[in-house]
Amino acid sequence: MGCKGKCEQLGTLQETRPVANVTSSPLSDLPPPELPSCTPPLNAIDTTALKAELLVALRNEVVTVFRAELQAALSENLSSIKTELLALKTELSGSITSTQAEVAGLKVTVTEMEQSLSTCTDDIVVLKNKVDQLSKEYVKLENKCEDLESRARRQNIRIIGVPEDDSAPVSPIGVAKLLMQAFDLEKEPLVDRAHRSLMPKPKPGDRPRAIVARLHYFTDCSDILKKARERQRINIRDMSISVFPDHTTKTARARAAFNDVRRQLREIEGVRFGLLHPARLRITHRGVQRDFTSPEEAKLFIQTMTK
Repeated sequence: MGCKGKCEQLGTLQETRPVANVTSSPLSDLPPPELPSCTPPLNAIDTTALKAELLVALRNEVVTVFRAELQAALSENLSSIKTELLALKTELSGSITSTQAEVAGLKVTVTEMEQSLSTCTDDIVVLKNKVDQLSKEYVKLENKCEDLESRARRQNIRIIGVPEDDSAPVSPIGVAKLLMQAFDLEKEPLVDRAHRSLMPKPKPGDRPRAIVARLHYFTDCSDILKKARERQRINIRDMSISVFPDHTTKTARARAAFNDVRRQLREIEGVRFGLLHPARLRITHRGVQRDFTSPEEAKLFIQTMTK
């Protein structure tokens, strides 16, 4: 049993022992017996101190080792990060230098393009003015050529309906005889030239090509065209022919655009109209004379007439 247990037993015995009421005896004058001391043994004290010292030493050693390993790891990582940052910095520096060089080159290119664009803009303005001027000149020349060609065809006529296999050859003499018989002329008109229109020869059964003839005298041409307008179609030699002026392609299309308008005018009473050269429709209604070069304008005028 330990020291602590013995002390507790002695204390208990002293508390439970009865006190004597007898008179003092010679033994009562004796001093009380000495109790054993309760101090712990020396071995227990050394063990506790040793444990405390070991714990402190172990803690310090662990802290030292952890600190060393942490410093080594951080040093290695920091070195790696520093190396990567330096490499990235070098790469970025190279990229920035390259980008700056490209931007400088682009600035030079943009400057050159601006100068070129400015020059081109000026040239375009000049060329546009020239084109406008040339367009006006072209229109004038085109109209002049159209007028010259129309004047050259003033004495030409087109004969439509003569079969391709007709026994009489297409010649000035043959055309003169045909015209004299068709329009009951006193004498044969003087024909300078005569030929088929410049088209491929049609197949058998197809529409024959027109005959283009040039009369020597304009009076003969105008008389024949006047009689042709009166008779429309002429039957001769088992064939039905028609004679028209020989207009240019542009003039023929412009005159043909008035066909519908002329058909409407024929149905209106008291209206006189005529198609003048090259393609101008003249309408006379109730003493008022109007000229039209556009079929649409003529149709609008007809609508006002019929209201």
